[in-house]
Amino acid sequence: MAEILTPEKQNGKVFQKKKIIRVDMTPMVDLGFLLITFFMLATSFSKPNVMDIGLPAGGQENGTVIDVKNQITFIIGKDNRVFYYQGEKKDLNTNLLKETTFSSSGITKIIETAKENAPKKELFTVIIKPTDDAKYKNFVDMLDEMEITKSDRYGISEISDIEKTVYQEKTK
Repeated sequence: MAEILTPEKQNGKVFQKKKIIRVDMTPMVDLGFLLITFFMLATSFSKPNVMDIGLPAGGQENGTVIDVKNQITFIIGKDNRVFYYQGEKKDLNTNLLKETTFSSSGITKIIETAKENAPKKELFTVIIKPTDDAKYKNFVDMLDEMEITKSDRYGISEISDIEKTVYQEKTK
């Protein structure tokens, strides 16, 4: 309960006596708890969205060797930049590593073109390699591109030393 009292004397002077105003806050507290209880029971908690990623069983190797013409490698870098190459890792240089964008005319077109030119379309594989500077959003966008282009075969790997060196040269 809350009360507001007014003094009768102030600095030695006597003032006219006023009525004491008293505000009872009990109903307000009850109403607050009722509202909190109502909203806790009436709302539904958001369920986390999970992307289904089919991972191979641990410890088993199927021994499938992917031909260079049946794969394309994307390197996700800093500042929303993405690079790609198709070829041997040992032959990689700054001319072979090309830059593209996260758009329908960018990654989507590149994947579709590479898939059409692949000798064995059923074995076409996309390899995604995020750098340490890559944003998580860009990684998720790349996984979304796999759904858009209906690429069932893709892998996520760490960037190798050769790729890291060429990437750093390219981003200077």
